[in-house]
Amino acid sequence: LAGPPGGPATLGVYLPGNWPAPFGIVLVLDHLAALMLLLTSLVALASIVFAASRWHRAGVLYHALFQFQLMGLAGAFLTADVFNLFVFFEIMLAASYGLLLHGSGRARVQAGLHYIAINLAASSLFLVGVSMLYGITGTLNMADLARAIPLVAPGDRGLLHSALGILATAFLIKAAVWPLNFWLVPAYNAATAPVGALFAIMTKVGIYALLRLWTLLLGVDAGASAYFGAHWLLGAGMCTMAVAALGMLGSQRITHLAGWAAVLSSATLLTAMGWGQERMTAALLYYLPSSTLAVAALFLLADLIERWRNDGTRTDADDEDAPFLNPELLPTPGVNLDDDEEVLIGRVIPAATAFLGLAFLGCTLVIAGLPPLSGFLGKFAMLTALLNPLGLGASTVVSITPLAWGWLALLIVSGLLALLALTRTGMRHFWSAQDRPDPTLRLIEGLPIAALLAACALMTIYANSVMQFTEATAQGLHHPAGYIEAVMRAAPVAPTVPEAAP
Repeated sequence: LAGPPGGPATLGVYLPGNWPAPFGIVLVLDHLAALMLLLTSLVALASIVFAASRWHRAGVLYHALFQFQLMGLAGAFLTADVFNLFVFFEIMLAASYGLLLHGSGRARVQAGLHYIAINLAASSLFLVGVSMLYGITGTLNMADLARAIPLVAPGDRGLLHSALGILATAFLIKAAVWPLNFWLVPAYNAATAPVGALFAIMTKVGIYALLRLWTLLLGVDAGASAYFGAHWLLGAGMCTMAVAALGMLGSQRITHLAGWAAVLSSATLLTAMGWGQERMTAALLYYLPSSTLAVAALFLLADLIERWRNDGTRTDADDEDAPFLNPELLPTPGVNLDDDEEVLIGRVIPAATAFLGLAFLGCTLVIAGLPPLSGFLGKFAMLTALLNPLGLGASTVVSITPLAWGWLALLIVSGLLALLALTRTGMRHFWSAQDRPDPTLRLIEGLPIAALLAACALMTIYANSVMQFTEATAQGLHHPAGYIEAVMRAAPVAPTVPEAAP
């Protein structure tokens, strides 16, 4: 993917049927596709290793469904054709139906029915939008669409925008935008821990599709349709951020927190996309993998914490009725003593408990956007791009709109509410937990969580290199001439003629 210095990055273009674009199927590997494939691979590897401890035995065909899920995700990120994007969406969704119901149970069946119904509706909208788009432009190849949309007749422009709006609605449902996200938290909560971790990438598929098509088809070269729908993206994203932050604040279970955290991450990315700025796109592409990795780790962590809690002797009511501090913030007499009346303060924390606590702390820092981890750097980069759209060294001062100030405040407040919600849950599960046995933790369960959080730490350590990659990705998205040319000029491989036998 590395191009010449100062020039566009080269793309990997593959013609599976050996037919040239726009007639044949085209797969393209560019910076954005490579980023999403790497993120999918990391989350999937952590999920399947964690599932190997016990969850893959809860039902049949787990590994087969898991591989179909990965095929749908990889195909959606690689395809350069809108109809094939629909095909890979359906493969991905069909596999997710089975994974969500894996392990059976009333809660999973109930949540699964809602999940299937809303996704079938989204698929119907997707197909209607694709059909209208093909009827207007005569093509569904993304690169060919980018060339055709500026040439659409003025009389058909309204119909084109309707088709794009219907298509965007399908993607927004998948991205869990409010008020179309009522299905997500119950479904993700009902899923098994490794499936919930894998589903953390699912909302990002909708974000990816919107980012890919919006910058390619409705960029600065789209004529009268340039940046169509930007205000809708901003408004929907900001409303979803507010709802997700309040949802986290009102959640009592860790899986509910993780589900709302996935919605908050998606909404933050959606709002950042709506500004249509190259530097903002680079910042959101840095924030996307870190928030996804943290949410996936939180889903896996929730399973271990809930198991530890259920193995103990205390209940939720006990935690509420027996605080570990009195109103004067002094240790309550008798609470900090064990059964032998020996002081607990200063005693060594068991390794498994320390791991769970530190892992939960790491998830909290990334999701809430606190230093020093990558969640803070991603949000800081977005705020910097918002306040300095021309760059820190620009001589021209750009006035900040009230809408921009509103999003800045919302970004900070939503992070604060997420911090309060996660801190409260951490105190409840770790600080006020009394009379519990030490948690049992297997290496195969702790290693995936450690790997996901280590990836966030590496993004922090190598933030400069990662930001350079995301800046190159954003440049390619907002200046898609190289993408269009590479796809349209890809030549089929000439057939080889065997030599005649002597």
